[in-house]
Amino acid sequence: MVPTLEKMAADLMAPGKGILAADESETTMAKRLEPLGIANTVDNARRVRELFFTAPDIEKYLSGIILYASSLTNETAEGVAFPRLLEQRGIIPGVKVDNGHGELANFPGEEISYGLETLDTRLTEYYELGARFTKWRSVVHIGDDIPTITALQANAHVLAQYAAMVQAHHMVPIVEPEVLYSGTHTLERSREAHEVTLRTLFRTLESYQIQLSGLILKASMVLPGKESGIPLHAPDVVRETVAALHATVPPNIGGIVFLSGGQTPAEATEHLNGIALHKNPWPITFSYSRALEEEALLAWGGNDEQVHDAHKAFVRRLRYVVQARSGDYQGETA
Repeated sequence: MVPTLEKMAADLMAPGKGILAADESETTMAKRLEPLGIANTVDNARRVRELFFTAPDIEKYLSGIILYASSLTNETAEGVAFPRLLEQRGIIPGVKVDNGHGELANFPGEEISYGLETLDTRLTEYYELGARFTKWRSVVHIGDDIPTITALQANAHVLAQYAAMVQAHHMVPIVEPEVLYSGTHTLERSREAHEVTLRTLFRTLESYQIQLSGLILKASMVLPGKESGIPLHAPDVVRETVAALHATVPPNIGGIVFLSGGQTPAEATEHLNGIALHKNPWPITFSYSRALEEEALLAWGGNDEQVHDAHKAFVRRLRYVVQARSGDYQGETA
């Protein structure tokens, strides 16, 4: 029997697990590798992903992994295709399907995401390669007089059309309207931007008749701007994030996964733990990238003799973050 979209979303939100976002673009991968003195080559990007996908026991902590599209055809050094490797480990393969973003004409400082024109064809290919869920990211900037409602509506329509096509292909869409950490805005201004972004998004998703129980929201946390000089204070971040989500997100969605959005591994873990301690109407978990990978990459440094240490660092962070998704995180020595 073919599982329903609701069941597939529930599998991704399985208790005690989360999602690794291993979908870095070539540009983002360069930012990961170059500070370590590692050349940003196609093979080194493949090695990075193999490093994480082959770590011991990750199936205890991960329900799914989001791949960059080219990674769907990558293989391990032993010749096993990445999607097949993950399936064998009981981890659901997913794929990032937007084609990036660029300037929204007539709206300085705001952007629109790309890729709808080719999405239907690509979804057929990705499904055949093993992907069973997808992610599309849009970005929201906070600044003087932005975000505008026009830009928010434009991006919401793109996300809704994406979600409709993905569900038609019997895959679970993750919608990611990321409110960016960069800027000089206050915590209160960030909450306002999150609320209007999410309210606009869900109004649009409902107008497109999206099955919300078969959809997952990838949410940013409410943070003061990175250049504001305002320090991150966990109780404030948790309070404002929970308030924004409870005010805007319908209770019948498949779940919410959080992005780490420039936070350190420890910050992203602590904030998730605080959110989990609240009584939330939807399941929550993580879909982190750098916050899960950073410590392991530092331990590895491109040296295959350090793979064991890298795996150990990765699994340790996974354990902490899984504790946090249940509100059981006791700190970095737990």
